[in-house]
Amino acid sequence: MSNEPAEAQLVCSAKGCRAAAVHVLAWNNPKLHTPERRKTWLACDEHREYLSRFLGLRGFLKEVVPLDEWRAREEG
Repeated sequence: MSNEPAEAQLVCSAKGCRAAAVHVLAWNNPKLHTPERRKTWLACDEHREYLSRFLGLRGFLKEVVPLDEWRAREEG
């Protein structure tokens, strides 16, 4: 068990990646979720484009936001 704070342990959502997350990909599946509902995936710099493309091709991606900005929104 790590002694690091929980936020230091946020990692990329790409399969097998353990890199630190620096982006939030906000998405929803319009067949399952109401328009205002947002699910989130986290991405490192290396996987941001790949994960964005994956969600975008399915019409799920709503926005990509730097993690720090997302946190500021959640706090505000």
